[in-house]
Amino acid sequence: MRGRPPLGAELVKHLAGSPQAKQRLSVILHTLAGELTIPQACAELGIGESRFHELRNQVLQRTLEELEPKPLGRPATPPEDARLARLRQEVQSLKIDLRAAQLREELALMLPRVLHPAKPTGRDKKKSR
Repeated sequence: MRGRPPLGAELVKHLAGSPQAKQRLSVILHTLAGELTIPQACAELGIGESRFHELRNQVLQRTLEELEPKPLGRPATPPEDARLARLRQEVQSLKIDLRAAQLREELALMLPRVLHPAKPTGRDKKKSR
C-alpha cells in the first residue's frame, strides 16, 4: 500500500474545538466506521441511546448542509433595508443643510450690509436733508 495510512477518527484531534466536542465527534465517527457499537459509544460518552442518536443526526445534518453546492463567485450584496435607506437619505439632507448654512455664513461675513442693513439714526436723517 502506498501513501500515508488513513487516520479516520484520529483526524478529529487536529481540529479546533473543545475536548468534549472532539470526543463526541470521534465516538460518532467510530460508530459510523463500525468500530464501536451504539451501547459502547453511549457508555463512553455517559449519555443515553436517544441522546446519542440525536447528536449523531445533528452532526450528519450539519455536515450535509455544509457540503451542499454553493453558487460560484462572490455572494450577492444583501439588499438595503428600509431603515438604512432612510438614514442614508437623512445624512444626505443634513449635508445639504450644512452646506447651505456655510454659504449663508460666508455671505454674511462678505456682505454684512446687504443682509443686515444699518438702521437709520437721527444723524443720518439730518445729513440726507
